[in-house]
Amino acid sequence: MHTHEMSLADRVRGCLTGGALGDALGHLVEDARWNHIRQDDREQRLNSPENVSGQLLVTNVTQMTLYTVDGLLEALEWANDGVQSDETAGLWLAYLRWLATQSEQPPSSAPSQPARWIDFHDVLHHRRSPDNVCISGLMSGDMGTIARPVNVESTGNGSLMRSAPIGLIPHMPQKALSRLAINASALTHGHPGAHHSAAVFALVINDVVHGGHDIPAALERAVERAAEGPVPELEQRLRAAVELPADSGSPDPTSLTGALGGGWVAEEALAISFHAALAAERLGGSPTDKFRMALRIAVNHDGDSGSTASMAGSIMGAAYGTAALPDDGAPLLDVAAVLSEAAERFIKLTGLR
Repeated sequence: MHTHEMSLADRVRGCLTGGALGDALGHLVEDARWNHIRQDDREQRLNSPENVSGQLLVTNVTQMTLYTVDGLLEALEWANDGVQSDETAGLWLAYLRWLATQSEQPPSSAPSQPARWIDFHDVLHHRRSPDNVCISGLMSGDMGTIARPVNVESTGNGSLMRSAPIGLIPHMPQKALSRLAINASALTHGHPGAHHSAAVFALVINDVVHGGHDIPAALERAVERAAEGPVPELEQRLRAAVELPADSGSPDPTSLTGALGGGWVAEEALAISFHAALAAERLGGSPTDKFRMALRIAVNHDGDSGSTASMAGSIMGAAYGTAALPDDGAPLLDVAAVLSEAAERFIKLTGLR
């Protein structure tokens, strides 16, 4: 159970902002080989935003996470107005609006819709390394589903990395939440590995925020869920992640990627973020100490540092709220105002306190 009690609203703020901080820090070294990161002394600089000069720029990871929030908000607004809502359709419409911010013209077969509050934030209209699979899936003009998949072979992490807000939804049975995460993944990705990774991640966030579970318990439940699912590679990666030793403050990044992969496919990215969060929890310290350590592990490796650090940051922020965030972190984010507005809209509409 939680030893640090804080409001559910604060966990929402911590989850969204923690994910954005991880994304921004990880993007600074994404695609860099570990030996180059180490030689440039970035291992030390990138465990905390306090050690980075200037503004922190987020990528498509945070952009799409924010549009996930807004898609859920629109569905909740419909429901509150007495209109039957389809959460997955709401997310699809939100992602199509994100597509338009990336200088892409959605096909004529895609539904047109009026702009919402989020679309007027110019900071989200920067093209920041958008995921090619997400782009191609949305550009098809068809709403991807399990029955009518798009990008059938894609196991990339593009649908996984945007799924944390689904786990923040209160009062939704976990089977329904899992189904929503899977359907949301299918909007752009067609492979079961992507779908079930997204569902497991969303359920970890839900367990930590609404289920009363601490990080070790939530991650153990995640391994059990993966074992029950149809993707054996997911269970294998996640079990390796929780069993990988972490008896020092800086696990060897070469050993990390050797055991868990580089994070470019969904189950690998999820495994690295899990290991980072669990290792930080085992090493102890204050919530901020744990947050910094999780990001240090999730950032400094030969792989998709932005996605792995974003997910690790989301988990730590969900567990410890804004108390986990370094004091100088959130204000440095270029999307700080949008994050704050998204969080407060979500908190108000869901009635969280």
